[in-house]
Order: sequence, then C-alpha cells, then structure tokens
Amino acid sequence: MGGLGDLIPISLALGAIGLAAFLWSLKSGQYEDLDGAAERILLDEKDRPLD
Repeated sequence: MGGLGDLIPISLALGAIGLAAFLWSLKSGQYEDLDGAAERILLDEKDRPLD
C-alpha cells in the first residue's frame, strides 16, 4: 500500500503536465491549419514533371 501513496500523486502530476502541454499547444496555434501542409505538398507549382 505504501507504493500506491506515491504513485497516485505522481500520476496526477503527470496528467496535469500533459494537460498543460495540450492547452499550451492550443494557445500557440498548433492546430490552426491541419490541412495546409498536406495541400502544400500536393499542390506545389515548383515541382513539375521532367520531360
């Protein structure tokens, strides 16, 4: 039982760190343009087929 008393606060702290990292990524705009990179790869005008 002694180990459980240590593991619960550690797991809560790791969960809080994960939540804080997720909220930071939302605030910094990481999820703003999800399709932009995929479309830029497919629609790049510089990459023309060689003759």
